[in-house]
Amino acid sequence: MSERAHTHRRRTGKRRMAAAITAALSLTGAALATNVMLQPAGAATADATVAAAAEWPSPTGRQAVSESIEVSGTYDGDLKEFYGEGDLGGDGQEEGQDALFELADGATLKNVVLGSPAADGVHCAGSCTLENVWWTDVGEDAASFKGKSSSSVYTVNGGGAKGAEDKVFQFNGAGKLTISGFQVEDFGKLVRSCGNCSTMYKRDIVVKDVDVTAPGKSLVGINSNYGDTATLSSIRIHGDDSKKIEPCVRYEGNDDGDEPEEIGSGPDGKYCLYSESDISYE
Repeated sequence: MSERAHTHRRRTGKRRMAAAITAALSLTGAALATNVMLQPAGAATADATVAAAAEWPSPTGRQAVSESIEVSGTYDGDLKEFYGEGDLGGDGQEEGQDALFELADGATLKNVVLGSPAADGVHCAGSCTLENVWWTDVGEDAASFKGKSSSSVYTVNGGGAKGAEDKVFQFNGAGKLTISGFQVEDFGKLVRSCGNCSTMYKRDIVVKDVDVTAPGKSLVGINSNYGDTATLSSIRIHGDDSKKIEPCVRYEGNDDGDEPEEIGSGPDGKYCLYSESDISYE
């Protein structure tokens, strides 16, 4: 009996210890659950937004480019990374560099990663579409749009760019450029309407559903004296609490090569077309 009683007491002690551990674990779990439930609702959303803005593709392979790849029709790179070598091995800001890809009027370039060095990125001779194209380290410019017709249409859909010392997109030609679903970080200007080309045009720029991560200087630069317009919507700016990135800057352009003068910034209802609600800071 005494042995049974002794054994019974030991089992009771084990049960009490197990119960205590279970209770402690339950309390810890409850505390963790409570902590999760007490987090601000916007915190998870903000984290998800930042994560979404940081998603960059992993290249499926690498290919050196020593001579511009000419594209007519559609070129699908299957997310391979292309980088310059030889005459295309530059990554500086010298004007007049050749591009890794030369797109004919109406061409589409898709699923391409441009690595470093990227020379002058992509040139569009006329209307073109850039779909899911990524620049890991912008050279002179990521892409330049050069069509001469006012009916030219340039579309950048998806993709992203970072490491642009100056411009990401250079708009030298005529027509309309639309950038949507794009990501940009560590840049000077997202898109600039050429301010001093020898032939100047009216240019229309639409930027929508874009994630912008500081540092950066401005999203769009236009020449109001040539009638340029910039329409902005659903712009999400990350890491710029002091709001240093200018959404839209107006210049007085010229055709004699002089440095254009900045004459204003912000929405004006005529050239810079957006409202404060179109820009969010996260």
